[in-house]
Amino acid sequence: MNKTQKKTLEQVVDEFGRYPLEAFEFVRHGLNYTVQQIHGDTRAKAETACHVSGQQLAWGLRNYAVSRYGVLAHTVLNHWGIHRTNDFGKIVFAMVESKLMQKTDDDDLRDFEAVFDFDTAFSAPERPNTSSPTVFSL
Repeated sequence: MNKTQKKTLEQVVDEFGRYPLEAFEFVRHGLNYTVQQIHGDTRAKAETACHVSGQQLAWGLRNYAVSRYGVLAHTVLNHWGIHRTNDFGKIVFAMVESKLMQKTDDDDLRDFEAVFDFDTAFSAPERPNTSSPTVFSL
């Protein structure tokens, strides 16, 4: 296939082979979510004005996963083989190389390294202790 020709997402998944189609679709939709969270309505803005960094995208994908899957976000991502922020970067750069996403000259796969710890970032919020009743006095 011509290297300058844009590939389909299915072709990228077949060639890359490490993550399922759902993981690539998640990252693609999560990018749109992140851009809107950071830049707001982008319809009247130039594409270069809507750029997000690797760190911003990693956090945006975390937030998108939680908003979409709730407490199951970590489980869903792990099911797709996504265990660390670097996995997000590998998916992004596979799509960049296939012309499905764009990057700037400053963007690098290393921008996704250890942005956050998955276990900590996806841990469920602690619930209040309800084992003993709270007594209020007036």
